[in-house]
Amino acid sequence: MRNLWFCSNFGNLKVGTLVFLKLRVMEPSRPISNLSASTSCNSTMKYVYKRSKKSPGISIIQRSEEAVVKENDMERKSGEFQSFAHDAAELEAMTVQELRTRLRSIGLPAKGRKSELLSALKCCKDNQINGESSHVAGQQVNISLKRKAKNSSREDDVQNATSLSEVSEVQRSKRRVEKLSADNNVCEVSTEVLTTKQKLSIEPGVEPWTVLAHKKPQKGWVPYIPRMMRPPPLSGDTKYTKLMSWNVNGLRALLKLEGFSALELAQREEFDVLCLQETKLQEKDVEAIKQCLLDGYDNSFWTCSVSKLGYSGTAIISRVKPLSVRYGLGIRDHDGEGRLVTVEFDKFYLLSAYVPNSGDGLKRLSYRITQWDPSLGRYMKELEKSKPVVLTGDLNCAHQEIDIYNPAGNKRSAGFTIEERESFETNFLSNGFVDTFRKQHPGVVGYTYWGYRHGGRKTNKGWRLDYFLVSESIADKVHDSYILPDVGGSDHSPIGLILKL
Repeated sequence: MRNLWFCSNFGNLKVGTLVFLKLRVMEPSRPISNLSASTSCNSTMKYVYKRSKKSPGISIIQRSEEAVVKENDMERKSGEFQSFAHDAAELEAMTVQELRTRLRSIGLPAKGRKSELLSALKCCKDNQINGESSHVAGQQVNISLKRKAKNSSREDDVQNATSLSEVSEVQRSKRRVEKLSADNNVCEVSTEVLTTKQKLSIEPGVEPWTVLAHKKPQKGWVPYIPRMMRPPPLSGDTKYTKLMSWNVNGLRALLKLEGFSALELAQREEFDVLCLQETKLQEKDVEAIKQCLLDGYDNSFWTCSVSKLGYSGTAIISRVKPLSVRYGLGIRDHDGEGRLVTVEFDKFYLLSAYVPNSGDGLKRLSYRITQWDPSLGRYMKELEKSKPVVLTGDLNCAHQEIDIYNPAGNKRSAGFTIEERESFETNFLSNGFVDTFRKQHPGVVGYTYWGYRHGGRKTNKGWRLDYFLVSESIADKVHDSYILPDVGGSDHSPIGLILKL
């Protein structure tokens, strides 16, 4: 593992406690890259950052040593009914999924609302207590529960055990008494419609991103779980580069954050290049920041907003010296906010971009879709004439419904308007560039942004706004496109790309 220190003599910074995690790090002896013809890198080089006595802290959200996973026993024999048919309070405490599993294990249909499932279980329990069998071999038990309720609504049932659904507020309306036929015994069940608002809650010890949080999940969708979905490391003789991107939502604030350690992040991820967005730096701040980047990541390129100080800002920090560097799009109307840095390596161009947000009331929507997006798309196609292009950063668009927790409620919200999504498709995806995460994970719900206002990160109510888009010519060279949802310190999480060279 490389040794890498990060420091900041930037203001009065608090001492951050470094917590060393148990990490699986890639082989240190890997060939790093042929990114630059002018610079070769020793893969066993040690990178040392100076740090002051008051070193910043970087907060990595602690992951539980063992994620709490609840599994239902799907193979209990029907004769074991007594083992789970406990008192009414225990049955009431079961989730809908647990109730369905119980019913299936004794050969009963498992459709309906929670109140109906409870009624079926209680009825069978009563039959069992009276000495009547709840299951007859070879005989199907039919439960007919007709639903007819006024002014009630609910979300589609989600079959995945980790999925969360929400339905309308509490409404009760009495239902007629219906007859439940089970094993030639008639049990009258009085049911009522009970639609409750099931709040999204994550049990202690469960990593929030492992829960499928979506207002209207589709069949086959699953949550993004990095430890299960990331491919194994490449072999030692394969040349590749590791790129990372992060909207830090204010670099100075991040470096002052208690518990945040750039040392941990760099040691754990061993990235070759780090792209930053929304640094919120002014030009006068850049040199002080550069002084912290000494051995190892000696090449850093920063652009700041001059039209509005302390706003926007992008950067690229690299272990390898690029062949050339460009700032902005070369269009004066677009380049005053420090939204784009481009570096050229041997094999590709790398762009760190912070696409303008359409803003409150969609004040900048027209500018975004008629000027900025088309200009960026044309710029990328021009670069592509000489070598492939990699665009990364906060692109401020959740492209599809799978990319946002509440699509229906955000159709006129900046980042999910139909205009922005069509512009994203037209200027990038239909223009020869590939969304690497979605290509690798077509049915996976993975977010990169969670708003602070409602604590969205704790319940995984997020958006996927951060991307790695690559030219189609190198899409097959992508080994891994991933998200690091456990890294805190910003309202965005870092994203990464491993690209074979």
